[in-house]
Amino acid sequence: MSAGLVKKGYNEIAKRYSMQRDRYKNNKYLDRLIVLLKPGASILDIGCGAGIPIDKYLFDKGFGITGIDISEKQIELARKNLPTCNFQVKDMSDMSEGEYHVDAVVSFYAIFHIPREKHLDLFKKISTFLPNGGYLLVTMGSSEWEGSEAFHGTTMWWSHYNAEKNEKIIKRAGFKIIQNKIDNSGGEKHQIVLAKKE
Repeated sequence: MSAGLVKKGYNEIAKRYSMQRDRYKNNKYLDRLIVLLKPGASILDIGCGAGIPIDKYLFDKGFGITGIDISEKQIELARKNLPTCNFQVKDMSDMSEGEYHVDAVVSFYAIFHIPREKHLDLFKKISTFLPNGGYLLVTMGSSEWEGSEAFHGTTMWWSHYNAEKNEKIIKRAGFKIIQNKIDNSGGEKHQIVLAKKE
């Protein structure tokens, strides 16, 4: 039920959401990641949406981008926005161990759309996409909650633990935390974690 609701919701609001998406100012977090990466490094964006602003910002800095998203409409927009990048329609829950080989993984406002019981397994899979010393930059929920609410004119579903438990999950998956911050931009609270695969 949750995956179907998320896919339906983002398909319905694809254009509207991507136009409003930039109210969350994440460049300072992206810049913190960028200085750690080699020029031309490869990055996987999980829940990439329409490819703007996150992927465009990284692409403009010279990085190779692969993006996945559950929403066909979002991927359609991403391919128009960044035609030379690789975008795929895929549910992050369906990714396989070792399916991707990249230098960094980013995921903004996406992981909390899958059941929180799956978050540890997801981070363990992400670890297999990265070399030792590879990087992870993700946003997570800042407090414990699960349910659906009105969202940009549709119904959306979320599932997340609190910030402390999120940090423990990421560490258990084999990452060392570099930065752990609660961000209040856009009038919402999100946990932002930058980590390195040990």
